[in-house]
Amino acid sequence: MENTKKIKLFIGLSYLLIICLFLYFFFSKFSLEEITSYDFIKNNSAYFAELKNSNLFLISIIFLVLTVVWCFPLLGFGSPIALIGGFIFGKWIGTLLVVIGLSIGATFLYMFGNYFLKDLIREKFLNKFQNLEIKFKKSEFIYLLIYRFIGGIPWQLSCLLPTLFNVRVVNFFFATLIGIIPQIFLAVSIGSGLEKVIDQNIAAPGITDIIFSPDIYIPISAFFVLIIVTIVLRKIFYK
Repeated sequence: MENTKKIKLFIGLSYLLIICLFLYFFFSKFSLEEITSYDFIKNNSAYFAELKNSNLFLISIIFLVLTVVWCFPLLGFGSPIALIGGFIFGKWIGTLLVVIGLSIGATFLYMFGNYFLKDLIREKFLNKFQNLEIKFKKSEFIYLLIYRFIGGIPWQLSCLLPTLFNVRVVNFFFATLIGIIPQIFLAVSIGSGLEKVIDQNIAAPGITDIIFSPDIYIPISAFFVLIIVTIVLRKIFYK
């Protein structure tokens, strides 16, 4: 237990240090007023588009690696990186890169938790999720897939909870890879839609112009439908 506390403290301090260093170097180059201006966003959108067109493979690999690092060890969650992926790469390539990157990062986090945090997780969550143990034993991959699809648990915790059920790493990876596709695709689509709106408008568009753009309101509407479906499934799954 003492070792677990030390690991948690080390992870927390490392995460805080990385974030502080990133913010320091970022704001030493750009002011808050500058990064919130429409010109800054539009110019960088054009820059990323040119960079992507000139060397798609290299930029894709860099983004993939950063997505893995964002998930583990930085413990970031999917939505921000999905929006960025859609903004830079568009719907299809963006979805592919984000899904693969998050799946690899989540698997690393699961392996880390299974090795270092298993006792702590069992102590904190076994009683609450013990009813799922029987389900996972019946068909590990299928229930992992459903578990990943319906969500409802913070991303970092959802990567660690399967340590309760000793699921195989290969099943965890492929269930994550397939299960997160719907929500990631919709989030990436919103990011891609934002890029199109910015590209088509020299001046900053109004909020209504953004919301009622087909590239925005269609994936947002689909996202709300997905949320309703997953809430219903969640009530059945966790019953």
